[in-house]
Amino acid sequence: MKRIIPFSLCLLCLPGAVFGKDRLQDDGLPDFEQAREAMARGEILPLADVLARVEAVHPGQVIEVELEYEDGQRIYEIELITPQGALIEIYVDAMRGSIIEVEAEDE
Repeated sequence: MKRIIPFSLCLLCLPGAVFGKDRLQDDGLPDFEQAREAMARGEILPLADVLARVEAVHPGQVIEVELEYEDGQRIYEIELITPQGALIEIYVDAMRGSIIEVEAEDE
């Protein structure tokens, strides 16, 4: 089962903030609160930390970030444009910050 949490680019500049849609729990909390609580519980790293790690290995302009929940694991899916103009998606373990996979996107 795959759940996707879209992120707004304007929210990427908020250090340590994780916002978006996540219906993993039906506890009545807004989606961004659930994501914030997951971060507070140590289930996910702050988005700013993850983006800094990705930038060190794959520089470029971030155009979209999603927080996915798949097979019991939260994964940041980061879409960016490299300095060479390629569009890539980088999958990052949201709890550990390690890069799982890098894919070139078809245009």
